[in-house]
Amino acid sequence: MHLTLDHDRFDALQAAFTAELVERIRIKLIEAGIRNAQLEDLTASIALSIAGVIDDLAQIETNGLEVHPYLTFRTSEHELVHWGENAYTYDQVYGLLQRLFHPRSVR
Repeated sequence: MHLTLDHDRFDALQAAFTAELVERIRIKLIEAGIRNAQLEDLTASIALSIAGVIDDLAQIETNGLEVHPYLTFRTSEHELVHWGENAYTYDQVYGLLQRLFHPRSVR
């Protein structure tokens, strides 16, 4: 497996990944009967919590073992694309939430 540093491709892949993550959270909450402002608040809370874990912003330690995630994307059978440092899905969540819940206010 070849690890490729490619900021542009990583950017596009991470944006698609983060959008899918936020949308799936929203859908599951709707299926659970959550609506209106509570839907937005819970979607934001869950998405930001998960993004923080993915981006290695949360300290994860279990039985003395520290865990530090590093996001990569498989683009072929033999290639992984990375950013060169921690992901930044957390930063992307805010814009996605605006587009999902307040599309008219997004320019």
